[in-house]
Amino acid sequence: MELFIKSKTEVDVIILSFAHNEELKLITEECISSLIASENKEEIKFNVVIIESQKEMSPFQYPGTTTIYPDEEFGYHRYMNIGIDSTYSKYVCLCNNDLRFHTGWASEILKAFHKYYDLSSASPFCSLHHPRLGFEINNGIYTGYRSRYEVAGWCLFLKRDVFRLTGKLDENYQFWCADNDYANTLAALKLRHALVSSAVVDHLDSCTLDNQAEETAIASSEFFYLEKKWNHRTMAGWTNM
Repeated sequence: MELFIKSKTEVDVIILSFAHNEELKLITEECISSLIASENKEEIKFNVVIIESQKEMSPFQYPGTTTIYPDEEFGYHRYMNIGIDSTYSKYVCLCNNDLRFHTGWASEILKAFHKYYDLSSASPFCSLHHPRLGFEINNGIYTGYRSRYEVAGWCLFLKRDVFRLTGKLDENYQFWCADNDYANTLAALKLRHALVSSAVVDHLDSCTLDNQAEETAIASSEFFYLEKKWNHRTMAGWTNM
């Protein structure tokens, strides 16, 4: 009698955090707890890397994680690249810290990758956000490249091989428009992305940026850069907003 041993799938989960007060630290801790509890540890192993901007917390390590305190100035893609470079698994998940992972979310995305061989990237369904846009839970996959629609920038689950084609994430984005650039890059390279409606991860949409004037200035600069980068290409005039 031949025995088949199912191998464990490893997923590198990179979470950006800025725990400059106890409330925000708790948000990160609850995110980690829900992630670790969401899957059978015998089937899926999460390698959790926290990129923590509150450097005064060093050398504190969030339980069950590798916590990194970068020397570099914050940039959303810059910090994500640090996490990507420090990991090695076939699958990578790029996350905000204000997420709640539902049971079986990663299994559902992996099922979609196995069913649709040409699927390179995916986002999970947010039960707080996506129904308002007309998406239905447990209704298959929705392919597309629209930011905050099919491309939920707060949680991007992808095959590491994608980076062999795209290169590193563009570090010119400090925060805003990072997901727009990711979506445009996938579309330009014809790398298929989908919203997996059976994989549920809720985005609590908390904000760690306190200074409204600074936030507006950053957003304006990054929208300008996004337009400049993409409008002269073959997809001139088209950006996912």
